[in-house]
Amino acid sequence: MIVEATLSTEDLRFFTVVAGSVSLAAAARSLDVTPPAVTQRLRHLEGRLGVRLVERTTRRLRLTQEGQLLVDRAQVVLAGLDDIAETLRDRRGVVGGHLRLAAPLGFGRRYVAPVVAAFRKLNPGVKVTLSLTDRPAVAAEESWDLVIHIGELRDSSRVMHRLAPNRRFVCASPSYIAQRGEPLTPADLQEHSCIALRQNDEDVTLWRFTDRSRKSFAIRINSSMTSNDGETIRAWACDGLGVILRSEWDLAEDLRSGRLQRVLPGYRVPSADIVALMGGRGDRTARAREFLRLLQAALRPVPWAI
Repeated sequence: MIVEATLSTEDLRFFTVVAGSVSLAAAARSLDVTPPAVTQRLRHLEGRLGVRLVERTTRRLRLTQEGQLLVDRAQVVLAGLDDIAETLRDRRGVVGGHLRLAAPLGFGRRYVAPVVAAFRKLNPGVKVTLSLTDRPAVAAEESWDLVIHIGELRDSSRVMHRLAPNRRFVCASPSYIAQRGEPLTPADLQEHSCIALRQNDEDVTLWRFTDRSRKSFAIRINSSMTSNDGETIRAWACDGLGVILRSEWDLAEDLRSGRLQRVLPGYRVPSADIVALMGGRGDRTARAREFLRLLQAALRPVPWAI
């Protein structure tokens, strides 16, 4: 049987979403339709092409060889179409398209989301997706126009723009210090209850210090509590449950109010500057450049400086 099928850009966009999802239910959520609607459309697409594109299992989707071929070619075609549309918009001075952003959970809620709102008011023709995650640095290179990252950056092919300095401090609540005493050296932390923040695949129980003589060393803490949410570990510390190592942007208000206080002030820990990573289409789109400009303006002067 000879099958003749014409693929539309909507077919290609639909299938790239399906291919990038762990299940048809997840694809339905991304497409804002029902799972049966996704199943029916996928079957119709496979019927028109005369090949099976996806193997369905109880746990996840698996692309067939034909499905992988289709998604690979679809991504090239769609990227080319998006580039053409973006170039035409730039020539007309119009900021448009779909702005895709990834940012850390707490920082994204507090500082990125308000800038997204301001950007959308200024550019109502732009669709915006903001993904808040504890692992923004691992976002796929071609999935996002701009990724906000805090801390050590092990490897990236993206262009980096520094947004703001961000020191880190070791802190505890006055009630914790009154009960357990204040650590006087980093080695003393091994006898204290420490709370660790898990993010970006870092070794979060290895705390690094530099003393006044600029000698660097590391201490392996015994974490009594851990979380992937910075707001949670800060609340635990304020409740007197332990010592935390956290960014200045998150601690500033608690330090000013006295809910937390610095310990080991004679030692420095590595800073975790806040940067924006752009790559793929991101560094060429007017929407990404405009959003970066607004974000840089919102962080100058640094709003959390103590």
